[in-house]
Amino acid sequence: MAPKKTPKGKSGFFGVRQKPSSSWGVEFSDAGRHWWIGTYPSAHEAARAYDVAVWRAERPRSHLNFPEIESRAEAEMLVPQGINMKEITTTKKKSSVVVSAGETDEEAMARFAREHPEYIQAEMEYYWKGEAEQKKGPKKEDEAGPSTVIPIECSSEEDWEDFSEEEEEEEEEEGCDDPTKEEFWE
Repeated sequence: MAPKKTPKGKSGFFGVRQKPSSSWGVEFSDAGRHWWIGTYPSAHEAARAYDVAVWRAERPRSHLNFPEIESRAEAEMLVPQGINMKEITTTKKKSSVVVSAGETDEEAMARFAREHPEYIQAEMEYYWKGEAEQKKGPKKEDEAGPSTVIPIECSSEEDWEDFSEEEEEEEEEEGCDDPTKEEFWE
């Protein structure tokens, strides 16, 4: 039986396409997932590798490039270098909120939350993490004060006495700031 034909300009095999390097690349899709099988020197070898993937995924024989092959073991023997299926992951598109005419912001946000629960979950986890860090309290560094202490050397107790006297003089000049004391009202 001849291989199934694909549109003109293609390899003539399912899942096979020519790469700019003149080698042949093989991709396979199954249940919404995409797999990269590898590159092969000829379209024929690439098609055989694709068939191994079809056998492994237990897809119908009508999906094979070479339906005359009777078993998975036989298909794998015909691909000496084997296959290495690597899943092709696609990046998720960013979602946005579209507010319809006559819809309130609150209704639009509620609809978004229903349609995209993964975003709501991620946002809640972010805030929970912040709250947990706040509950831990300040860091021990903050509680202890500055980590560097600069000692102040004093030559004699007279220096301290002078300082004390200056403070007392300033207090006398400024007066009292406490309205419960009589001095405040004088």
